[in-house]
Amino acid sequence: MDTYQLLEDMGKKASAAARKLTAASPEMKAKALMRLSELILEKQDAITAANAIDLEKAEEKGLDAPRLNRLRLTPETIAEMANACKFIADMDDPVGAIETQWQRPNGMLVGKMRIPLGVIAMIYESRPNVTIDSGILCLKAGNAIILRGGSEAIHSNLELARLLHEALEYAGLPKECVQVVPTTDREAIAAMCKLEEHIDVIIPRGGETLIRKVVELATMPVLKHYEGVCHAFIDKCADLEEAINIIINAKTQRPGVCNALEGLLVHKDVAEQFLPMVAKELGAERNVEFRACPRSFPLLGATAVAMRDSDPGTEYHDLILLVKVVDSMQEAQDYIAENGSNHTEIICTQDYNRALKFMREVDASCVSVNASTRFNDGGQLGLGAEIGISTSKLHSYGPMGVRELTTTKFVIFGQGQVRQ
Repeated sequence: MDTYQLLEDMGKKASAAARKLTAASPEMKAKALMRLSELILEKQDAITAANAIDLEKAEEKGLDAPRLNRLRLTPETIAEMANACKFIADMDDPVGAIETQWQRPNGMLVGKMRIPLGVIAMIYESRPNVTIDSGILCLKAGNAIILRGGSEAIHSNLELARLLHEALEYAGLPKECVQVVPTTDREAIAAMCKLEEHIDVIIPRGGETLIRKVVELATMPVLKHYEGVCHAFIDKCADLEEAINIIINAKTQRPGVCNALEGLLVHKDVAEQFLPMVAKELGAERNVEFRACPRSFPLLGATAVAMRDSDPGTEYHDLILLVKVVDSMQEAQDYIAENGSNHTEIICTQDYNRALKFMREVDASCVSVNASTRFNDGGQLGLGAEIGISTSKLHSYGPMGVRELTTTKFVIFGQGQVRQ
């Protein structure tokens, strides 16, 4: 069986599974999720062993440190996956809920019922925990999903898929509700993009090259989960002690993830006071390299290098931070509009009106006032988990949890009405 035939067969099975899943009760879905939580903890050694194979092969291929970090499954991340299953199981099931209802003059009741999207295809890189997060969210939302992870995570993903299948069958649901593409053949992506008969939406989660390829090839709607080029603007009205703690967290907690800080924009009125704090706390104490504009360079110490033409708009995935002094908030907003990726942008200010202006005018899936970029995450925002952070405004913008993986249809309750 060639790659296209393999994917077409998976698509047919996913379509059939999605129809059965639509009729599944909330209790059946919760049963599968709770069993999966147990299995993840029971089979931790098997998960770790599969992940070790991927890590060894990735190191042999020279995978860089940020991608190795995303690939690695630790006891903590495994526990987080198990806890996410429980959290999603306990959430209200959105499927079938009639959210709004109104009566027409002829007596008909018209409502909007929340329904699954259908079959989702997901293409992602490096992170095997995405396999679990995507699987459990789609299950709760009533969708079947076909997962194509990065080739470097194939052993981890297949082991996690085995646990998903066991949990689904335990609850009386078809295992084809969640399928992992079992080949590392690059043609699998192109094949998935042509299966509009079986796949309702495709979600690429990764870098620019992957997303452009999927957008170019896909014959079904694409929800882009683009890279995170996130900025912080330190306003002239900022509490600088508060701001430095936010910047430390946003840049250094996990520099390889999409909601890490990549660019620091500082108002000229506070630059001479704030940038030496940045140099000490991030440069001297945490070894962050600064890509500095001419105005910030003299204030940033030994770890500063001159900003290059390629730096604006770059997602570093590392302890590297672009630093630029701006004359006004408008200049900061213009810079973000030109170089941001519509992911996460923050402002540090104590001026309420300036904060509201920034929130209203900056185009990003999450805009934050006096809080770290790291909070743009499904778990942190109360969604339980996320399939990714959408940088597309249609159909959803920002972290996509269970509700964002559904849509609505109109329903009518009549008593024999006919159109005149």
